[in-house]
Amino acid sequence: MAKGKCTYQVGKSAEGGRTDYVYAVNKKNLPAGEKLKLKKYDKQLRKHVLYTFKDVK
Repeated sequence: MAKGKCTYQVGKSAEGGRTDYVYAVNKKNLPAGEKLKLKKYDKQLRKHVLYTFKDVK
């Protein structure tokens, strides 16, 4: 069976909030060796913060 085109990644807050985001990323659109960084809303901190995403294992 063939592998899917998307990988799942979990984002951790740079500010230290406890909220995590799970994000489906297409492997073709993300350059190799580069981590995905997005600004998302953290419910505990009540503001937008930078999230760094890593692959789920």
